[in-house]
Amino acid sequence: MIDTNRITGAAKELGGKVQGAAGDLTGSRQDSVEGRLREAGGRAENLYGQAKDAVHDAAEHVADTARDLGGKVRDAVGNLAGSDDVADRARRAQGAAEDHYVRAERAVRRVADEAYDEAEDAYERGGHYLRRGTREVSHQVAEYPLASLLIAGAVGFGLGLLVNASRD
Repeated sequence: MIDTNRITGAAKELGGKVQGAAGDLTGSRQDSVEGRLREAGGRAENLYGQAKDAVHDAAEHVADTARDLGGKVRDAVGNLAGSDDVADRARRAQGAAEDHYVRAERAVRRVADEAYDEAEDAYERGGHYLRRGTREVSHQVAEYPLASLLIAGAVGFGLGLLVNASRD
C-alpha cells in the first residue's frame, strides 16, 4: 500500500511547479518563489513516503522469509519424527528455529523503526532548510529588488521560449 505522504507530496510538488511557472509567466516573484518552495517541500514529503514504504516492504519480506523457513523446518521435523531420539532432536531443532524466527523478527522491527526515525528526521531537516532558504531568498529580494526583477524576467523569458519551442 502506498504511503499517504507520497500522494500528498506529489500533489504539493505538482502544485508548486504550476504556481512557480505561473509566477514566472506573470512576473510575480512572490508566486514564483512560493511555488519553488512548495515544490521542494512536496518533493521532500514524497521522498519521506517512499522511505517509509521501502522500510515496510523490507520488513515484510524478511518476516515472510523467516516464516517460510520456519515452516520448512517444521515439515522436516515432522517427517523425521519416527524414533524417540529423532523426535527429541526434531523438537529441539524446531524450538531453535522458532527462537531464530523471533529474534529475526525483532531485529527487522528494530531496523524498520530506526529507518523510520531517520526518514522522519530527514523530513524535518528538509523543512528546516526550506524555511531557511525562504528567509534567505526573501532577504535577497528585499535587498536587491532590481536584480531580483531582472532574474525573474530572464527566467520567465526562458520558460516562454521553452513553452513555444515545445509547440513547434
